[in-house]
Amino acid sequence: MGEAPSVGLYDPQEESVLDDPKSRGESSTTIGVKTYFIGRNCNEGHSLEVRIFNDSTGQWVHPVVLGSKPYSCDGHSAVTLGEDRVVVILKGSSPLGRIWFLEVDSNYVREQKKLRGGSEVVAWSKGGIGSAEKPIVISGPSGVGKGTLISKLMEEFPYLFGFSVSHTTRAPRNMEKDGVHYHFTNKSVMEREIEDGKFLEYASVHGNLYGTSIEAVEVVADDGKRCILDIDVQGARSVKASSIDAVFIFICPPSMEELEKRLRARGTETEEQILKRLRNAEAELQQGVSSGLFDHILYNDNLEGCYSRLKKILGLDGEVVPDLKQDSSAVELPSHHTAVTKRGDKIVLECKTEELDKSSENLIVLDTSALMGGAPGRTRGIQVYESDSYSDIA
Repeated sequence: MGEAPSVGLYDPQEESVLDDPKSRGESSTTIGVKTYFIGRNCNEGHSLEVRIFNDSTGQWVHPVVLGSKPYSCDGHSAVTLGEDRVVVILKGSSPLGRIWFLEVDSNYVREQKKLRGGSEVVAWSKGGIGSAEKPIVISGPSGVGKGTLISKLMEEFPYLFGFSVSHTTRAPRNMEKDGVHYHFTNKSVMEREIEDGKFLEYASVHGNLYGTSIEAVEVVADDGKRCILDIDVQGARSVKASSIDAVFIFICPPSMEELEKRLRARGTETEEQILKRLRNAEAELQQGVSSGLFDHILYNDNLEGCYSRLKKILGLDGEVVPDLKQDSSAVELPSHHTAVTKRGDKIVLECKTEELDKSSENLIVLDTSALMGGAPGRTRGIQVYESDSYSDIA
């Protein structure tokens, strides 16, 4: 369940220069009785490390840190946002990786603390400017036509939809490429990441693990596309229980007789395999239709009719104009800033430029009033704009 945090009594006389926040390039923010120090960890590829000083106990704590850690570049600034998280803004990194959230008391963090017997836990979440379309979870029994419907969507709207790349612990087969067909990983690594809540759903098949990671779904959204997940009812239930907000669609056959006819028409399975699929289909249909898990139930009695109804659910029944660049009106976050202040839900960056001996100051505002998501996925909904002066910022 992860390593227990190391705790030590704070003695200022014993603290070396290496423990001084300024010498370590650390920022510090205080929430309640805890001060969170965030700084570069040279032993971990220059990723940012977190340590906590608890004023009520006089102890230093090195917490369990979940999520992918941001990398420190030319420094960073940190600002508290509410009682549950810290906003960290990196300097000099790529534009898509400059805003991060350190969750210290979110629902996800509290759940992880319980799983670890009360150990101190924090979690990183990458910030995303603007919103992203909800992923689509499509479930239904084998032979119902899910794959055909998804293929039609991908063929008609290739710029709108994308698939997440699943993880597996089995070895690659001929011509399979890591990161393209699957993310091939070690079983112990995947088991640890499952425990850390990094997977939406997973299953063990013939001794190997298969699963969909939250990061794999978020990467599709980062690319400006809407992720489609073709998973069974149990997998859909796992997604529903996660931090991912998705649209859940269940595909039904017009009847069990028709489903059996379709399975037999394939001509690819033995009689025993067909009967097993039919038994599984009956159980899935019962769970899918009566569980209340799914937002929409579609009957695939006619492929074109079902596809038309699917497009209507997804808002694709009218003219669709591709938006190839998300949030094109947003201001790009600068690579460097000189000061950071907070005004309510808004974080203001002071950015100075030098041009021909003339210095100018620009204010960039991060509006965090409509955040959504969070660890172990992305924190989206940030709006970025320019302002001429602090008086213009409400």
